[in-house]
Amino acid sequence: MPHPGRLTRFRRTLAAGATALAAALVVGIAPATAAHADQVRDLEYWLTEYGFAQAWQTTKGAGVKVAIIDTGVDGTVPDLVGAVTGGTDVSGVGAANGQKPLGDGDAADHGTWVASLLAGRGTGPDSGVLGAAPQASLLTASVALGKSTGAVNSDDQIAQAVRWAVDAGASVINISLTRNTLDWPTSWDDAFQYAFSHDVVVVAAAGNRGSGTTEVGAPATIPGVLTVAGVDRAGQASFDASSQGITIGVSAPSEQLVGANPGGGYVQWAGTSGAAPLVAGAVALVRAAHPELKAPDVINRIIRTARPAGGGAVPSPVYGYGLLDAAAAVTATVPHVSANPMGDLTEWIHIHRRAQAPATAAPQAPGAQAAPAPAKLSPERPVEWESFFWPRWSVLTTLWLPFALIAGFVTLLALGGVGAWLHFRRADGRG
Repeated sequence: MPHPGRLTRFRRTLAAGATALAAALVVGIAPATAAHADQVRDLEYWLTEYGFAQAWQTTKGAGVKVAIIDTGVDGTVPDLVGAVTGGTDVSGVGAANGQKPLGDGDAADHGTWVASLLAGRGTGPDSGVLGAAPQASLLTASVALGKSTGAVNSDDQIAQAVRWAVDAGASVINISLTRNTLDWPTSWDDAFQYAFSHDVVVVAAAGNRGSGTTEVGAPATIPGVLTVAGVDRAGQASFDASSQGITIGVSAPSEQLVGANPGGGYVQWAGTSGAAPLVAGAVALVRAAHPELKAPDVINRIIRTARPAGGGAVPSPVYGYGLLDAAAAVTATVPHVSANPMGDLTEWIHIHRRAQAPATAAPQAPGAQAAPAPAKLSPERPVEWESFFWPRWSVLTTLWLPFALIAGFVTLLALGGVGAWLHFRRADGRG
């Protein structure tokens, strides 16, 4: 299970009727300028650099329902007041409306961070977190994952949540979670097919190398899902906050992110968990601006208007089709497609599941793929903000330890050489 990252939090205080920050973010962030009343909005660089502010001249996502399948969304935080219009719990341990944060430590806050990046309303004209689609409606399906598994199997939780989201009217589903395996259970076949057959766009996070996910895992490997990779402020692939894989569709910011925190205040974090809702928000903008388009055309707009990145082949296992451009996705002229450019789950099932037999039947034919055993899902938790000189265990084992061994070996050789030289000098002196 990914290790939770260190996070920098700060809370609002009121002074002279205006909102101000009690403390500034300290992880490489400059103090707030005097231009705005709230530093948080200043930190949302993606709103202008990735075309959201320009896209809002056309639409802000009104009328589109986006479901967030996560650890629960606290709709009472000031930045999300009025955003959450429906919810459920599929874990058996949460609140009926899906708004009780579930999990241990930072995991419990995860769903609210994701929601604020997707559809935050802010707390004023220039304060608070403003989401990618600030007028979209949110549906929350709370799940209990990792150490805090609920009464329902985690695989079944996701399947139930996807079906519930479709039935509740969502046209976009965001899943910032990973199974940490390439494969998925057959129950997900049915659930995701149900979503695709009802014209729903499913957006999933690629996962974080820095949290232990070295390659894209389900649901980001499911054909038809729009998988999101992460990039840093410079638009370069994030070393810690993004995994690689051939299923990646588009890239979005995954570092120096901010989000509203349950109970008040804000959090700075990193990970493709935050990149995914930015793309899901862009999908909501496209759906609001072009209600006549079916899901394949909506996805095609996102990937075909992406800005080139990396200089290599397109699509690539690092950036997919490139960097998200929300404005172009909403306004550009993009050719119609007849099939989902991210793949066909029905065809995949026909090829890979066709040889499976019931448990009581004869052994499967060679090459048949068995349904995987249930696995514990985990949220794509934030990457730790740690320096090279105070590294994580992964850095110790992959960099410092080999370096130390090599340095020690070289030192021993040098000492041996010096000792031999001194020995021979003494021998020559005695002769």
